[in-house]
Parts: sequence; structure tokens; C-alpha cells
Amino acid sequence: MNDGVNGVALGVFIFFFLAVTAMGFLAARWRKAENESLDEWGLGGRSFGTWVTWFLLGGDLYTAYTFVAVPAAIYAAGAAGFFAVPYTILVYPLIFTFLPRLWSVSHRHGYVTTSDFVRGRFGSKGLSLAVAVTGILATMPYIALQLVGIQAVLDVMGVGGGENTNWFVKDLPLLIAFGVLAAYTYSSGLRAPALIAFVKDGLIYLVIAVAIIYIPIKLGGFDDIFAKAGHAFTQTNPATGKPRGALAPAEPGQWTYATLALGSALALFMYPHSITATLSSKSRNVIRRNTTILPLYSLMLGLLALLGFMAIAAGVKVTNGQLAIPQLFENMFPDWFAGVAFAAIGIGALVPAAIMSIAAANLFTRNIYKDFIRPDATPAQETKVSKLVSLLVKVGALVFVLTMDKTVAINFQLLGGIWILQTFPALVGGLFTRWFHRWALLAGWVVGMVYGTLAAYGVASPTQKHFGGSAKEIPGIGEIGYIGLTAFVLNVVVTVVLTFVLKAVKAPEGIDETRPEDYTADAGDAGVQVELPPATAGTSH
Repeated sequence: MNDGVNGVALGVFIFFFLAVTAMGFLAARWRKAENESLDEWGLGGRSFGTWVTWFLLGGDLYTAYTFVAVPAAIYAAGAAGFFAVPYTILVYPLIFTFLPRLWSVSHRHGYVTTSDFVRGRFGSKGLSLAVAVTGILATMPYIALQLVGIQAVLDVMGVGGGENTNWFVKDLPLLIAFGVLAAYTYSSGLRAPALIAFVKDGLIYLVIAVAIIYIPIKLGGFDDIFAKAGHAFTQTNPATGKPRGALAPAEPGQWTYATLALGSALALFMYPHSITATLSSKSRNVIRRNTTILPLYSLMLGLLALLGFMAIAAGVKVTNGQLAIPQLFENMFPDWFAGVAFAAIGIGALVPAAIMSIAAANLFTRNIYKDFIRPDATPAQETKVSKLVSLLVKVGALVFVLTMDKTVAINFQLLGGIWILQTFPALVGGLFTRWFHRWALLAGWVVGMVYGTLAAYGVASPTQKHFGGSAKEIPGIGEIGYIGLTAFVLNVVVTVVLTFVLKAVKAPEGIDETRPEDYTADAGDAGVQVELPPATAGTSH
């Protein structure tokens, strides 16, 4: 790591940062409608076409944390870190089945969040509140990790001084980046990250294309890279007394690998920011087309993961694994191109952080503020509240990063994945059937949340007594598996059993405000329905 500031890399970084900042503020004028509503500020007017949606979803799902953490996991433990590649392959056929249905019913009824749909489908504000709170809780540490990604880049460039530097001076660059992000998100809403995503994804593809060719040439080819990595993984880890890792997952870790990949695939589009980007598109077919072209990002992710092996072969030594890839770029690239790579990571943090804060704010506004505090809020008032909450969410994430250990932030993000998976039965189940009882879904959610949290609390690591990972022995099987998937199975079992019981005792089911045709409607079909005749209440399909 440089003892001083890398001036050339910093100059390039600042250039791109200023460019995207200008784009962020100019985005306020892009396709802006006269009325002020959450549809406009929080969903970009539901007007984005195939390519804008593709870049927006890519910028939303493939974050700075992805850029830094996936190869960092491989740098630390080997091929077990590749679980992110198969799960992004699994996710696209999955979302092809339900995202178009969610877009259609949301378009028909003006739903802005998943909780809006759950409330309308099951007639339950309590279930809707549970989904909203889960979404907000799961999103907060995710935003924090984007700031961790920016901080990693700043550290490698030597910005902010050493560990003994005054805290304000050390964190000032991050505070400035945060302030700029907050300002243009407040001003432009979802249009800002949608526009900036073009630059972000273009830079990432450029950096990976260069890295996957240039770095292996400097290191003697992939044969040498894998040989050096394989040798490094055989070395004993002093903290565990076991080998550091492996080029392929060992048999005892295969259940963990498989369940983590499957559980992560099920959870990815439960996150509020994924749905926000989805609902911003202008038609059902835009969603269907995106599920077929988004796998291009999985190809990029597979190449990105190889950087972890390259960092080992290049002799990168860092105490914090999150610094491995920025340090690899610092060591291997000319200063000017290292600046481009750092800009890709930095901007890769700004785009998803903006979308995540908007998504969390929309959940609070629509499903807490409007449902429970001010039911008569006007669209303009909703937008004002959402803007303010988006600022508070980012402040909370910033405080989280500045006051807590980075390892804690990562583990809370893993816990967020366990939590958000518990909303799957209500959301995806509700898109295909009205059979589940609302109280059963709420009880299943409680069981999944409690089990998942307690199980994660009991996982220790060499550096932490609690929340040290997301894998634990699966009850009844004896294999080590992803806690989130085990909690999800318990959630579904409780939901199904209680649904039979509640239907047998004829417990009130709530009113379904949707119709079967709503789930296949497109942009050119009839407009939003607000109230339905009594005869259609409770329609099931």
C-alpha cells in the first residue's frame, strides 16, 4: 500500500466522481413530469425502456460490494467464494416466472412497493408492515457496505491519512462522497442512479476486460496464477489451524455452497431496491427481455471472481480482505488506469446506495407513514416524506460505517439476507395463489425471522463470538447449510400447516383487491383499479 497519496489515480478518480455528480443533478430534468409523486421521484415515472432498465438493474445488483467482496472471498478462502456466480445464474429463470406478474399488478393498482402488493392481495396491513420493516432492516447494512467499498478505495489511494490521523480528517473524503450522493438523490430521485448506471457499468466492463487480459500477462499466465493460489491455500491459517482454503470446495462444504447459492438466488429479488428498479420499467415486456439479457452480468461476475486468485499470485498482503482487489489494481496497473478502476468501484457504490435509500424510503412512506400515521397524505406529501427518509437512511448507514467494525457491517448484511428471504412466501406465493391465509403467512414470517436470527447469533468465528457467519448445522440432516434457507423451509411449513388450520376454523381471510387479469396486464391495457365490486372480493387464482 502506498505510504502517500497516489496523486494520478486520485486525479482520475475525482474527474469521474465530478462527472457523475453533474449527471446526478442534471438527471432531475430527464423525462420529468409536472406532478410530484412517488411514481415520479421514486420510480422514475415508470418510464424506463429495456436498456435503461438493464443498466439500472445491473447497477443495482452488481455493486461495489460485489466488485470488492466476491474476489475478496476467493482471495481469503478459495473457490467457496464462487457461490455468487451460480446463484446469479439460478436467479434469472426464477424471476422470469414472477417479476412480469408483479410488474403487471403493480401497474394496474399503482403499487410502489412489495408491501403495497401484499396489503392489497391479502387485505392485511399487519403482514404488509412485516414485509416493509424486514425490507428496511435488510437494506440498511447493504447501504453501509457500499460506503465500505468507497472507503476501501480511498484507503488504497492513501486519502485520509493513516490510522493515527484525526478521525474527521480521515473520514472527510467519505463524508464528502456521502453528502454529494445524498444531495443528488434528494434532487433527482431514481433518475439519478439510472443515468449514472451507464457510466458505472461501462467502467466496470472496461476494467474487467483489461484486468482479465493485462494482469495474467504480467503474472505469467493463468497456469502460474492457479499454481500459486493452490499452493497458498494449502498453508495453515493460524486463526483456525486448518488450511487457508481450496481451489475447489471440499466435500464437507458442498452443502453449504449449494444451500447458500440457492438461498441467495431466492432472496436477491426480495430486496426492495431490486423491486424498485423493476417497477420503474415502462412495460411487462421490458421485464421479460431483461431477464434474458441480465445473465451477461453473470459472465462479468465470473471473470471478476478470478481477480481473487490473481491477488494471491501477485503477492498482495492485506490485513483486511476487502482491500485485496483495490490493492491489486494499485500494484498492477499504471497509475492513471488504477484511477479508472477505483472510479469504477466508487461509482459502483454510489448507484446502488442511491437506489437502496430510495427503496427503503418508499417502504417507510407508503407502508408505515401512509398506512399508520397519515392515511390522507397527498402524493406531494408522500414524496416529501420519502425524500427526507432517504436522507435519514443514508445518515444511518454512514454512522454504521464510521462507528462499527467493518466485519460487523458485513455480518449484518449476511443477516439481512436471512431476513429478506422470509418475505418470499407472501410476495411470490401471493403472485400465484390466494390460498395462503394472511395470519399463517405472518406466523411463518415470525418463525423464520426468529429462527434465522437466533441461529446466526449462535455462529462464532475466529474473530467474533456472535454473528460470525451465515451457515450452521441443518436440523434433522446434520449437514452444514445456509441458515436463511433452513429458516425459509420452516417458514413455509408453518405457513402451510396454519393455513389448513385457519381455513378449517373459517378465520377471516381479508379482501383481495386484485383480479386474475391484473397479473397479465400490460402498459396499454385499462388503467388503475382502485375499488372492486363486492362480488370480486377474495378472488383466488
